[in-house]
Amino acid sequence: MKSVFAAPGDYIYFKSQVPLHKIPIGTKQWRYYDFGPKVVPPLICLPGTAGTADVYYKQIMALSMKGYRVISVDIPCVWNHQEWIQSFEKFLDAIDVHHIHLYGTSLGGFLAQLFAQHRPRRVKSLVLSNTFLETRTFAASMPWAPIVGWAPSFLLKRYVLTGIRDGPHEPFIADSVDFVVSQVETLSKDDLASRLTLTVDNAAVKPLLLQDSFITIMDTNDYSSIPQELKDQLGERYPGARRAYLKTGGDFPFLSRPDEVNLHLQLHLRRVGLEAHPELVQSIPKDGTGGSNSKEDDEKDRDDEPKDIGGNPESNSEESQSSPSAPESSEFHGLDYQLLSNAEIHHENPVVLTHSAMLMNQHTAATRILLQSTWELFIISLLPFCVASLYTSNNARKFRQLV
Repeated sequence: MKSVFAAPGDYIYFKSQVPLHKIPIGTKQWRYYDFGPKVVPPLICLPGTAGTADVYYKQIMALSMKGYRVISVDIPCVWNHQEWIQSFEKFLDAIDVHHIHLYGTSLGGFLAQLFAQHRPRRVKSLVLSNTFLETRTFAASMPWAPIVGWAPSFLLKRYVLTGIRDGPHEPFIADSVDFVVSQVETLSKDDLASRLTLTVDNAAVKPLLLQDSFITIMDTNDYSSIPQELKDQLGERYPGARRAYLKTGGDFPFLSRPDEVNLHLQLHLRRVGLEAHPELVQSIPKDGTGGSNSKEDDEKDRDDEPKDIGGNPESNSEESQSSPSAPESSEFHGLDYQLLSNAEIHHENPVVLTHSAMLMNQHTAATRILLQSTWELFIISLLPFCVASLYTSNNARKFRQLV
């Protein structure tokens, strides 16, 4: 078992081929991937609290090869739901996108529903995975929400990681957890605080103008951080929605079960009338030009976010948007209907201890050390008073003896 997370080979290939874009809109910095034919209305992927634009790299690679346009975004630092709606609309205007299909998981699914409620003309369909309708349950379980903006970064990261199920997992699920945990480590204090604020800020999704037939609910049957009661409420709200069940996958099926998720996404897009354009798919040059850099450069990009207003969209590479061809060592497979039958086959895999468990132990150890140091300083500060008390008591005893 390795103590240091190693990025998957297909993710390294993805970063070398697909450009990461950065665009300042007002005071907000948007980071996103945009890949596939520009003539196709995009599928926009919205991550959860612990996710980034990178967590959907398997969907970007697979669906772009089929002729779909996929955009994966980071949730910027917005502090209320109205600000999210306005900022997301400005982002769509900036990249010249009008009609969209939204795929949201966890918090991303909730934000996707809010945007569909307030901007119904722009949202053509929804794919919702392990998500919810209202935030009351999360607000009740987080009594310190009013001061989340003042909490230190390590406490926010620990709180987010605590929401991820630790312990033994199947290897594919363990790998997905490790990848998401590595992405949490790249998030800033403001990123974490704003996302947690969006999770607990009092809000509920009202009935949508979008017909249920244009909604797909995709949930995992094993477990997720979203309570089953909230997922049942979602199903009751959209009784006519298409249901897609994954036997396993955990909180991050888009990483642990990418073939099944990609198939359901493709079936959904076909059902709502979105036609792919595989004839526009081109091969990327073998020299690897056109991609973004490694994880270290990605973290540097976050530190270099502009503070002023205005600017043009930026990317770490050329603007040409051609679909990547996966190397022979990658794990991409063709999407066909045979995958559904394969998805029903249950494989018993050995369990492994996840990287997230080790990180949470490190955060716990750091907290213990901090508390121990504080206690030791408190004891040391009391020593002068104890010594003075003993000295006074000794002098009083000698005075009584003399008397």
